[in-house]
Amino acid sequence: MTDVVTTKAPETFEVPEARVTQRDIVDRFGNLIGDSKRIATGFSVRTKILGIVVTLTMVLGLGVTLQVRSAMTSVLVSELDNRGASVASDLAARSAEPILLNDAFSVYELLTETVANHPDAEYAFVIDPLGTVLAHTFGDEGFPVELLDPPAGTSEAGTVRRHFDAGLRVLHDFETPILKGELGVVRLGMSEDRLSGVINGITTQMLVTTIFVALVGVAAASFLTWLLTRPILDLVETTRRVGDGDLTVRASYWANDEIGSLSVAFNQMVGDLAEYRSTIAATEAARTRLLDKLITAQEEERKRIARELHDTVGQSLSSIIVGIAVMGRLSGEEADAQSRELQVLAGETLTQVRELSRELRPSALDDLGLKAALDRYAEDLAIRYPSITTDIHIELSQRLAPSVETALYRIVQEALTNAARHSGANTVSILVIQRGGSLRAIIDDDGSGFDPGVVRRSQTSVGIHAMQERTELLGGRFDIESGPDGTTVYIEVTL
Repeated sequence: MTDVVTTKAPETFEVPEARVTQRDIVDRFGNLIGDSKRIATGFSVRTKILGIVVTLTMVLGLGVTLQVRSAMTSVLVSELDNRGASVASDLAARSAEPILLNDAFSVYELLTETVANHPDAEYAFVIDPLGTVLAHTFGDEGFPVELLDPPAGTSEAGTVRRHFDAGLRVLHDFETPILKGELGVVRLGMSEDRLSGVINGITTQMLVTTIFVALVGVAAASFLTWLLTRPILDLVETTRRVGDGDLTVRASYWANDEIGSLSVAFNQMVGDLAEYRSTIAATEAARTRLLDKLITAQEEERKRIARELHDTVGQSLSSIIVGIAVMGRLSGEEADAQSRELQVLAGETLTQVRELSRELRPSALDDLGLKAALDRYAEDLAIRYPSITTDIHIELSQRLAPSVETALYRIVQEALTNAARHSGANTVSILVIQRGGSLRAIIDDDGSGFDPGVVRRSQTSVGIHAMQERTELLGGRFDIESGPDGTTVYIEVTL
């Protein structure tokens, strides 16, 4: 009894394949694009242009060369086949008579002459119907017997065409029957060596031409990139100097093209920037001078108020104190008279204190608003300058912010003071109108005017600059017009 031994196949374990999701493909493609972009943007403009020119020239040159080589090879090989078939047919016709005469030497001469007269002919030989070689052109080397059994070919017009490799060479073998095969066949071998040499020579010439064209393209591209990058580099250098604060530098104008237009626009921008900086510097200088004059005027006003307090209020209070002391030693009618005098003096002192208080800060502005404060100031102005008539028209839909009211009050106060002191005006009109979120004020007088431009350039008028500064602090627009017929101040503020 024979034991049957069975073997169990080893267990196999399947390793789960890693699943590639669509998201992974998108991420990898995005990373590839990002890497390509970083590589492409890591070169200069000159390198990119040169690379594009060289690449296109080489690709086009090699492409044309390969196409021409392929077309030439096809045409020349076809021509070689046609010529080989024709020569083989001619040999078959011319060798029939010597074979019939059993003249092998004449056949040999015919074959040798044919091979000598055709540079592409490699060999020729004649085989009788029994397969015996009657004549050949191989000479002392001996006949290669492998040619007796060549690979299969194609038949066309009685001629069999065969292509086969002989080492590193390609041979075209043509077999033509003699008298329809009754006297044997003629075999002719044609080589592609000469055609390959011609094709390789033309290919080499085209490659040399491609390299020459590439070099010319590199030279032209180098000149082009020099024309393109030089003004760009000049603009970069100019930009760097402008960034360092030199606003006198200008970019060179190279040509009437897009880069030239860019240079013109850049120079215009630098010029505008320089003009703006000059304007800012002049404004800052004017503001500095104005601040100095405002501080000086403020100190002068404080000195005046101090003198007023000392000369008027102080003396009045001293007189009241002395009068009270004297009144204590009087009696009867003398005391009553002294008391009445002290009451009159105290009333005058109170009036002086209130006038000084209004000059410092009108209480009506805080308590009653802009209209009431301007009306009170107009009344005071009419007392000090009886020849001036003031017309005030104010339309406000609501109470303004304290900062706006204070600024407008000081602006109108300054305009009225200037008109009264310097213009000799008889009438001053004040118009303040609020329309939605906009506030407009117009102060007009009929006095003798002045040249606003000269006054602004001279920086001597503290009042006009103070009005302009107050308007600009509110984010508004200030303008002044003046002539022989009077002066008009325009103020517009967005609330």
